[in-house]
Amino acid sequence: MQTDVDVKQTYSWFHRNSNTTIGIIAVDVFSATLTGRLKCNKATFLFFILIWRIFMSAIVDIFAREILDSRGNPTVECDVLLESGVMGRAAVPSGASTGQKEALELRDGDKSRYLGKGVLKAVEHVNNQIAQALIGIDANEQSYIDKIMIELDGTENKGNLGANATLAVSMAVARAAAEDSGLPLYRYLGGVGPMALPVPMMNVINGGEHANNSLNIQEFMIMPVGAKSFREALRCGAEIFHALKKLCDGKGFPTTVGDEGGFAPNLNSHKEALQLMVEATEAAGYKAGDDVLFALDCASSEFYKDGKYHLEAEGRSYTSAEFAEYLEGLVNEFPIISIEDGMDENDWEGWKLLTEKLGSKVQLVGDDLFVTNPKILAQGIEKGVANALLVKVNQIGTLSETLQAVDLAKRSRYASVMSHRSGETEDSTIADLAVATNCMQIKTGSLSRSDRMAKYNQLLRIEEELAEAAYYSGKAAFYQLGK
Repeated sequence: MQTDVDVKQTYSWFHRNSNTTIGIIAVDVFSATLTGRLKCNKATFLFFILIWRIFMSAIVDIFAREILDSRGNPTVECDVLLESGVMGRAAVPSGASTGQKEALELRDGDKSRYLGKGVLKAVEHVNNQIAQALIGIDANEQSYIDKIMIELDGTENKGNLGANATLAVSMAVARAAAEDSGLPLYRYLGGVGPMALPVPMMNVINGGEHANNSLNIQEFMIMPVGAKSFREALRCGAEIFHALKKLCDGKGFPTTVGDEGGFAPNLNSHKEALQLMVEATEAAGYKAGDDVLFALDCASSEFYKDGKYHLEAEGRSYTSAEFAEYLEGLVNEFPIISIEDGMDENDWEGWKLLTEKLGSKVQLVGDDLFVTNPKILAQGIEKGVANALLVKVNQIGTLSETLQAVDLAKRSRYASVMSHRSGETEDSTIADLAVATNCMQIKTGSLSRSDRMAKYNQLLRIEEELAEAAYYSGKAAFYQLGK
């Protein structure tokens, strides 16, 4: 049994696989330590392999650029290059209806470029301050890297560097580290063992800030809970989407789509939208309430003014108590399992009323309410409002803080829903995150627009790669309701 390793051969191997300054330093350390020796024992060899791997996963370059999102607005994309030669790339999404307490998305404000929405300042922050602070650090130190950026920014809301700058780097670092480890991102972040494929919330009818129509409620979604696999769930959603298009055509409604790929018909009421969904589900050969459940994103902060909820499409205004009753009426009439932002983000009393009324039978998701912020989520848990967290990485600005929020939700028996934004890119990171964090639900738009399909298609690939280690969440996704 060979116990020694040839020093000369090992030196040559290190040298061939080290192509930047940091790697060459590692080679020189190896050479200097073993000068004059022809053999070294395996323990010494393995020690130097470990040291070499640490050097090789060091960040050697960070570069950001301005690209366009799905709405034609600028956003930040970042490349992180490691000593080993691998690169991680990530692009940041952007929201239309945003919570007041979200981390700051830094825009240039120069009206001569992109109507003031340029992100060259954020790009400059990445290429200068952030790059200088992070080059040389091991990409596997995700928490440490994010901590450095948080401290470098020095504000509660990433107001100096911009959450779009810090998030682009944070996600690109994770992708680079995963690539360097030879693992897909969902395995790198989620570890080994069986993994849950999330139930998709598919936004088939758009309203509110996501469409130019009369509906105040922003999203009407279908959830294929009765499917046996994610692939089957995606097929179910696509068939209902096409059945809905045919129904809209037949009723004379336009079939143009909103920001997230859903149809945006001018309807007289929210009930009419839900009834259309029932008809489309049945026309596609599925049973509403069994195979498919419905979900709403009210985005109530967008129509909450002067202490009342104004539904302009229906010509009515409601107090918090009355709006809770209105939503309860919809739940009793239609197979609704989830309601997001059912009250304004600052209407804590309204949230308490809604939770007391519906919290035991319907998932109540906090988006603008919690803004993926562990501190704010902790306040909500203490107050006993809502029972689920919507997870949007750009609301908080780093991957580490996002994972902290998901962990807190799980420990408090709150469900988590991984989510896109209305302004998206081809980046599919959230698909991997949904699986890695065992969120069991994902909200990433309708069955059209390639920026939405990129996430669904990535989930198909993940399910295929996991094979027998994958299972579809189905109704178990609503574990906080005892489903």
